[in-house]
Amino acid sequence: MSLSPEPPAPNSNLRTRILSALVLAPAALALAWLGGWPFAGLIAAASIAMAVELAALLPGNSLAERVLLAGVALAAVAMTAVGLPVVALIAGVAGLCFSLAFRMWRGEPLWVPFLAFPYLVLPLVAILWLRLDPLLGRAAVFWLLGVVWATDSCAYFAGRGIGGPKIAPSLSPKKTWAGLIGGMLGAGAVGFVTSLWLGMGSPAILGGLSALLAVVAQAGDFLESGLKRHAGVKDSGKLIPGHGGILDRVDGLVAAAVGAGLLALFHGAASTGAGVLIWP
Repeated sequence: MSLSPEPPAPNSNLRTRILSALVLAPAALALAWLGGWPFAGLIAAASIAMAVELAALLPGNSLAERVLLAGVALAAVAMTAVGLPVVALIAGVAGLCFSLAFRMWRGEPLWVPFLAFPYLVLPLVAILWLRLDPLLGRAAVFWLLGVVWATDSCAYFAGRGIGGPKIAPSLSPKKTWAGLIGGMLGAGAVGFVTSLWLGMGSPAILGGLSALLAVVAQAGDFLESGLKRHAGVKDSGKLIPGHGGILDRVDGLVAAAVGAGLLALFHGAASTGAGVLIWP
């Protein structure tokens, strides 16, 4: 008679998550601090893993389409790193069109490229574009990472400690309204402190925008959860112990980076960093 393995201790997964974060976070922060090609190299490596995981979550992706998706992601990273973000976006559109033509020929669903290429290319371009600002690029990326990490951490502990009604149980059964509010408060605090540290702009406005960006980050979490549900998997991959795949770790950052990029684009400030950090 065989014995089934004992389930892991309740806190074992949390310990694994913390240990993984303690290893990966300092390396990511160091490369973000350096900027330039070291940071672009980190984003390029992440883009390949993201492309592989994203393709596995979507239906009908052939090997050729997976290679195309990863190749376009790398091209977008390279073009943005040399100061050509518009060319990077054009590369993304070109890849989307090639994928559409291929799928039309094979009679496969056409919605997949419309999701895959923007989901992958836009955040890669946005975060590198923010970092390119020679004056405030480093501060902008650290603020963005701080907002996302504060959202995740505060939402996790507020959700577990307070509980209460779920936001969307069919997509993410553990996400609660209390967790969302906790995440918004944590992100707002990061924005407020960042503005005080810079000594420019309004801390209240940046704090409020950071809290709203926490909602965007949580929406990114729900989108990735929906993709996993559609694919019938628990995690997007197994790359990071305790966290699953890289998409499981950066799902909020994917959405928040696009949101921050749009803020910088439409704010009309003197630079991209000022576009997200200096208000009014």
